[in-house]
Amino acid sequence: MDGGPSLARTEETEARLAAEEAYHAEVERNLRRNYAANLAHGLLGQTGFRLVTAPTFVPAYIYLLSGSEFAVGLALASQWLGNALSSTLGATLVEHRKRVLSMGLLVGWGMRGGVLGLALSGYFLPDHWALIFACIFLCLFGLFNGVQSVIFQLLMAKVIPLRLRGRLTGFRNFAAGLTAAGVAYVGGKYFVEAHALGNGYATTFLAAFALTSIGLTMLMLVREPDSPEVRPRTSFLLRLREIPDILREDRELSRFVIASGLAALGTLAVPFYVLYAGKAIGLSGTTLGALSTAFLLSQTGANLIWGSLADRIGNRVVFLASVGIWALSTVVLMGMHSLWPLVAVFAGLGAGQAGFQNSTQNMILEFGAREDLAMRIAILNTATSSMMAVGPLLGGLIADSSSFVAVFSISTLMLSAAFVLVLFAVGEPRKRGLFH
Repeated sequence: MDGGPSLARTEETEARLAAEEAYHAEVERNLRRNYAANLAHGLLGQTGFRLVTAPTFVPAYIYLLSGSEFAVGLALASQWLGNALSSTLGATLVEHRKRVLSMGLLVGWGMRGGVLGLALSGYFLPDHWALIFACIFLCLFGLFNGVQSVIFQLLMAKVIPLRLRGRLTGFRNFAAGLTAAGVAYVGGKYFVEAHALGNGYATTFLAAFALTSIGLTMLMLVREPDSPEVRPRTSFLLRLREIPDILREDRELSRFVIASGLAALGTLAVPFYVLYAGKAIGLSGTTLGALSTAFLLSQTGANLIWGSLADRIGNRVVFLASVGIWALSTVVLMGMHSLWPLVAVFAGLGAGQAGFQNSTQNMILEFGAREDLAMRIAILNTATSSMMAVGPLLGGLIADSSSFVAVFSISTLMLSAAFVLVLFAVGEPRKRGLFH
């Protein structure tokens, strides 16, 4: 007898093992090049995007156009709504592909188009139209960002081994934080305060577009291996129906997603940090630059610590420490009424949010097998982006009807709930021995 089905299964297993070995050999062979390309892309891309996503320039710009806390919340909500709507679509676009880089580049240019539109509308449109188009372009930015974040996290998981991801993320964000802090100071003092090119905010966003565009070009240097295994191509609606099964099969994953969503809802206070500072001490271009610099520099230093800690101990510890620092800084913010104490608090906020972002992005990669990785990333991004869409809108309503203190108190409560849930109900996923 020739063994029949048993022999066929053995040959299939050997073929899969050989494909895995070849895949990992190619990853190691191109590691230096891919590490450098990811670092350059992250450095320039994050430097530019932080000028858009930091809780300073965009909220201050929208408030300048509208004079309304609710409008600030609505604008930020439109960005994160776009992100939430597109993350699962991003997973279904790439999880059946052996290579994802070309799709990532295409989506990346669309995302940068939203930043360019934000800048150009500021230059050429009157305030009421600039406000409307700012919301539209922030939503466009979010839509492409939702897809891009899934693709680029998947790409990094393919070309950067687990043992190096934390340090790469930390050092990339460290370098980006240094340059972003310098650009933020220039943006506040020399662009906004000096009304550069007729609109300092638009000039800052134009600088962000230029930096992110150069960063995306650097990613073209990546040598991406073919994935040894991919999912069969599935319709978008069918994959949506499978999401509850993925969460039911891994209770710790579902609890981690819930905790991340709670912490993300804590961002309801983020657009109002700088508005609170403005009411406390006034909001000149110099003050805006100082607070932005403190926020971004703290992200810089903290990212090195968070990345090293994640590689040595795990991302769960980083999640707990960073969410705790973020909550504590929010509490302290409510008592600050002068510049330098506010600068220190913004540094704490930056460190906490950096650790939260790094830990969630890397921890989700460790919960299961590669073939479901894109969908796990999409589930997490959808959960967090949905809360980040609801949060600023809710925060704007509360700020308009009550006070900033009420907004900050609710944010602290959400962050505390996330901390407790992970502390008591989510273990360190890399200790489970799953394949990454």
